[in-house]
Amino acid sequence: GSDKEQQAARFLEKQGYVIRERNFRCRSGEIDIVARDGRYLVFVEVKYRADGRKGEPEEAVTIHKQNIIRKVARFYLLRYGFSEDVPCRFDVVGIRGEEIRVTKNAF
Repeated sequence: GSDKEQQAARFLEKQGYVIRERNFRCRSGEIDIVARDGRYLVFVEVKYRADGRKGEPEEAVTIHKQNIIRKVARFYLLRYGFSEDVPCRFDVVGIRGEEIRVTKNAF
């Protein structure tokens, strides 16, 4: 939910990310957080699990979900006029209980 996404955004900011946008939506889907990390434009998916019984949060970012995020990222780049050579990355923030971790270049 939005509470976990807010937690993730604060965590990323402490890691040096600059949040550009949250909950970017288009017809194809949604990206939880769009941020800058150095020279990279980063598209971030946030996943939460209360505990490990249903697996790790990062495991919930399936191939299907990755494809949706890629489509939305392409639309974002076109909409805001980014050149084709802007370096992009897809990160996943996994929150399990109180632990927060970021997987850079997750896919």
